[in-house]
Amino acid sequence: MATQESGRRDTGTSPGRRVVLGAAVLGAGTAVVGAPGVARADARHGHGGHGGGGYRDLPVPTVVAHRGTSGYRPEHTLGSYQLALDMGAHVIEQDVVPTKDGHLVCRHENDITGTTDVAAHPEFAGRKTTKSVDGVSLTGWFTEDFTLAELKTLRAKERIPGTRQRNTLYDGRWDVPTLEEVFRWAEKEGRRRGKRVWLHIETKHPTYFRKLGLGLEEPLAKLLRRYNRHRRHSPNFLQSFEPSSIQRLRKLVDAPGVVLLSTAASRPWDFVEAGDPRTVADLIKPEGLKWIATYAKGIGPTLDLVIPKGPDGRLLEPTTLVRDAHAEDLVLHPYTMRNENTFLPADFKKGTDPNAYGDAFGAFKTYFATGIDGIFSDNPDTALLAAADFADN
Repeated sequence: MATQESGRRDTGTSPGRRVVLGAAVLGAGTAVVGAPGVARADARHGHGGHGGGGYRDLPVPTVVAHRGTSGYRPEHTLGSYQLALDMGAHVIEQDVVPTKDGHLVCRHENDITGTTDVAAHPEFAGRKTTKSVDGVSLTGWFTEDFTLAELKTLRAKERIPGTRQRNTLYDGRWDVPTLEEVFRWAEKEGRRRGKRVWLHIETKHPTYFRKLGLGLEEPLAKLLRRYNRHRRHSPNFLQSFEPSSIQRLRKLVDAPGVVLLSTAASRPWDFVEAGDPRTVADLIKPEGLKWIATYAKGIGPTLDLVIPKGPDGRLLEPTTLVRDAHAEDLVLHPYTMRNENTFLPADFKKGTDPNAYGDAFGAFKTYFATGIDGIFSDNPDTALLAAADFADN
């Protein structure tokens, strides 16, 4: 992802005004999305409404807050999650990795060099090392080399400060949360609001960690059971880029699983380790989707698998992935929409500043029109307004 610095102008993206306006509008906007959205979902999938608050009852398009509100706050912090909930996001995402003593913490990667102030802690200078994680050589500091007590001495910071300089205002404000702390936060907020808080929990590098004796699925299942989030209609999805992790979780709990899918030419790392020659291109074929549907309830494809881009970065014609996945009764939550030009298809860039906002609403409309069930977004307020516009049309 781009991290370039450039001369910034006021693009109207400051957390203050935008967040206040978003929160004010979304009180009504979320309700607008809800009723028509559920009706669309039931009609599309042939469900008459399950009741019981299962995932089929979520509004469509479902807005998943990517790592919280990572467009406005340092990712995977309680501040980022809280703002996502306050904005009205339907589901909030957590990525989980283990500590040395087996606690699950919320970080996008086990490499915490760029998301914490660990480099500023001289007592941990000797922990810096080089590792191969899923075939990629990385130099830095890693969660599996820290106890939870040690990790709690660190503070979170913005991962891409060149693109999101305003987010650096919040550097050092929050620590690295454990998944259990997130569950407790969700319980408290659910009681306060009178509605369940939905989460989207990803196991990161599960094969890598299993080899270290730090398997993710068993401790995750234990926590899910402790907080009564292990049932079929529990308010969370369980996701992973490794199908075997979802298969393992399926044997432990009944919460709905989602297989994440990267670029078409890539292979899930557990496939690489097991010598399975299939690529993501194979998994998005009808027979691959049929196989996924035997143990999962959905897929989370990169947006390029839904609408590919040409050499010029502009969108081409949509693929048949949405139709084919729905034929297997799989929901689709593609990733990731972000408001900045640097992340948008060329069709929706505005101006020459890569860090300025482009026509995100136009991009959302185009992706929603494919029939996807939801979308991951760094900017849940924008996504919710776009979803409300789409539901109204």
